[in-house]
Amino acid sequence: MQILPGGTATFLLLFGLLLGAFALRSALRLNRVLRLVRHGERAEGRCSDRRTVDRGPGSERAYATEYVFAFRTREGHDIEFTDHAPGPFGFEVGAPVRVSYDPADPAGSATVAGPGAWGPVLMPAVFTLVPGAFAVGLLLGFAAMRGWL
Repeated sequence: MQILPGGTATFLLLFGLLLGAFALRSALRLNRVLRLVRHGERAEGRCSDRRTVDRGPGSERAYATEYVFAFRTREGHDIEFTDHAPGPFGFEVGAPVRVSYDPADPAGSATVAGPGAWGPVLMPAVFTLVPGAFAVGLLLGFAAMRGWL
């Protein structure tokens, strides 16, 4: 009995597992962001910088805009962080934002997700649902080819 048959079945299994891992990673990020929005400490912050980042050769869009945000914790520590996809129109430098963070790790957990900036929630949601659906389809196809369904 072959565990990994060649050809199409192997492709379905490996690509389905790869997409499933990507979807799981996105789901974990989505869970963390939603937990911070609901239960995290809140602070007023601002967009401190907007930079253009080179993605390197071979990418379709060679440059991406990265937003840096800054805020002060209750303890008085100044924190700077970047967040994923802050929104469809981005932020101007100096624009006020609401920051949610975990007091145990403010620099590693901060997000601007919430009213006015749902990008940090929408992007992981899309990257959870779309690859997750494809992963389920590919893995069901693998199971059907093996005669398990």
